[in-house]
Amino acid sequence: MSRSERLLALLQLLRGHRYAITGTALAEQLGISLRTLYRDIATLQEQGAQIEGEAGIGYVLRPGFMLPPLMFSEEELDALVLGSRWVAEHADSALSAGARSALAKIEAVLPAEYRQQLQANALLIGSYRTSQSTGETRLRSAIRQQRKVVLSYRDLKEAISERTVWPFALGYFDKVRVLMAWCELRQDFRHFRVDRIDRLRLEDSCYPRSPALLLKEWRASQQIPQPGFIADRN
Repeated sequence: MSRSERLLALLQLLRGHRYAITGTALAEQLGISLRTLYRDIATLQEQGAQIEGEAGIGYVLRPGFMLPPLMFSEEELDALVLGSRWVAEHADSALSAGARSALAKIEAVLPAEYRQQLQANALLIGSYRTSQSTGETRLRSAIRQQRKVVLSYRDLKEAISERTVWPFALGYFDKVRVLMAWCELRQDFRHFRVDRIDRLRLEDSCYPRSPALLLKEWRASQQIPQPGFIADRN
């Protein structure tokens, strides 16, 4: 691999370990000598990576480092472009703008050859759009802030009820958006189509359990496997 690819691989290895990993282990995984590894670590530190440690003890990457030029495989670039284009075409205006902005930021820091590959990407998304709901932005905010929400909701029989819920996830499907939440009335998990929410109000109070824990319990209740981790965090 090229030196730039090797530096990126080293960063990815360090990111995948919460605690210090020895230089010997890093060198073995990268297939390089210890001398080369020490030189690469020094290069990354000069570029601003907060790598702490020393030879014989181990190294750890502290959070907060932003990569300078990004390197992606062809499949990684395709995945980024396809995902961003889908969100830009099918999500609400806030997420759509966020997807376009994120892709522009990625493009700005790519080396020239990768930038050309991104611009010439031939994976296209149909222009079909669902009816947009301004509630999506507020629901995402409620999830991030862990706040209770009061919904005025119409079910499939057009019956209207008021529910106080603990929102923890939004499902994005081709034609509908579905809110996953714990319902105080039913004392159980419930699913609410966003386009059937007539009104919603964010409460000042926060719900007592974390969205991550609720999502984990919901997955178990629905017999949905927990997603795997990208990197080993042990």
